[in-house]
Amino acid sequence: MKRGAGEAGRAKMILSLLDRRYPQARCSLAFSSPLELLVATILSAQCTDERVNMVTPALFAACPDASASARATPADLETHIRSLGLFRSKARNIVSAMRRIEAEHGGRVPTTRPALEALPGVGRKTAGVVLVHLGAAHAFPVDTHVGRLARRLGFSAEERPDRVEQELMRLFPERDWGEAHQLLVWHGRRVCRARAPDCPACPVRDLCPTGRTGAAGPS
Repeated sequence: MKRGAGEAGRAKMILSLLDRRYPQARCSLAFSSPLELLVATILSAQCTDERVNMVTPALFAACPDASASARATPADLETHIRSLGLFRSKARNIVSAMRRIEAEHGGRVPTTRPALEALPGVGRKTAGVVLVHLGAAHAFPVDTHVGRLARRLGFSAEERPDRVEQELMRLFPERDWGEAHQLLVWHGRRVCRARAPDCPACPVRDLCPTGRTGAAGPS
């Protein structure tokens, strides 16, 4: 979809208002290294960041680097992440990813999209989150919050995350992609929730086609 100057201007105003509301917006996952960020992001699929942060301290203590994780078995990791959804497949993917990182990247998390997406358990969204928060590349990861807000705000009518991402990247300047991603995530968690969005408290309601009509239902 081709975007005009007016739509780009509206998007810029929305971003500015969200930045004013959430000056502290940042990644909610707790991590202290690129490896911890990658593992935490894999674990966050279909799970809240708060829940992930509850299990990662013990996991990172047991597997502090790629070498330790590569020597582990999925069962070793399952002990620490059993309370998370899809914990068995996540454990398998993390062990496999760490073995590849150890063998092919000298134990260091790669910082290019193709190399990240080649790792087990790492799709486009996960790779984008890692790239954004490592400052390695501009990316616009689309999770459930970003996709929902993109549709409600009229930025995209697409359902597929990859198509939403393409429209958002055309709408926002590349330098703003990472910031816009994080602000949309924060707003989606705090105000523009999937169910019972708090439209009266929304700082961008006057610029939102669904908020103005009160039609913002689950999306």
